Amino acid sequence: MNTTVFTGAATAIITPFRCGKVDYESFGRLIDWQIRSGISAIVAAGTTGEGSTLTDAEHREVIRFAVEKTAGRVPVIAGTGSNDTAYAIELTRFACDVGADAVLLVTPYYNKATQNGLIASFTAIADASTKPVILYNVPSRTGCNILPCTAKILSEHPKISGIKEASGDISQVAETAALCGDSLDIYSGNDNQILPVLSLGGKGVISVLSNLMPAETDKICKDFFKGDFASAKDAQLKLLPLIDALFCEVNPIPVKAAMAEMDFGDDELRLPLTRLEPEHREKLFALMREQGLIH
Repeated sequence: MNTTVFTGAATAIITPFRCGKVDYESFGRLIDWQIRSGISAIVAAGTTGEGSTLTDAEHREVIRFAVEKTAGRVPVIAGTGSNDTAYAIELTRFACDVGADAVLLVTPYYNKATQNGLIASFTAIADASTKPVILYNVPSRTGCNILPCTAKILSEHPKISGIKEASGDISQVAETAALCGDSLDIYSGNDNQILPVLSLGGKGVISVLSNLMPAETDKICKDFFKGDFASAKDAQLKLLPLIDALFCEVNPIPVKAAMAEMDFGDDELRLPLTRLEPEHREKLFALMREQGLIH
């Protein structure tokens, strides 16, 4: 029986930095604001949370802090994927032990894997997990694609409950939905494809946009679920320019600038990521002003 971790919008939350260290004061305020705004779940230390440049100690503490600060108000999904399966197993066990509600496993990057390698790696990690596992398919970043037939095999594992689909290929998402049915929850990994994925039976979105607009992003999903398709469509289309601006440079560069402008930490990233270019900054902030997010 599949365990649904959440329905609606989950924020792939940023990790604020200040003077080279994690800014837990800003992080805590952001988590509280997200929950007050009605977000359905929080993903900590994922791609948007810059998990790839956190030290091991920081990665663990960010997960622990998110779990403790959230205090059961919404599910916390910990980013524990790696291109090193042994390390992903270790981090997954830690996340489960400190109370994360689920883990998010990105496909191996750089060394990548065959489809059989993906099955072996994800199975080994899921075997070690005591909490539900959500796979993360983002081939544009990792160079590794979870094919629908592979998703079908993995969906048969009792701990693998969902997939964050960020391939951008709606035909692939449809094929995965057709093969897996109710055995695998599908979440959009792209904010500009929330409605298309929901229309194929998706359970929601793991979102970058919701860092800025948690209530509005979650409402797109909730409107769809209650049958108000027109409102969901209008909101999705209205937000497309802002969504595009949030991906004008590699994520999380733009959203870090946006959240700093909203007073959630400094506009600080870790190399090789650098601050948003001035021309992109001007456009992003203009769109944020249109939405009433800043003045």
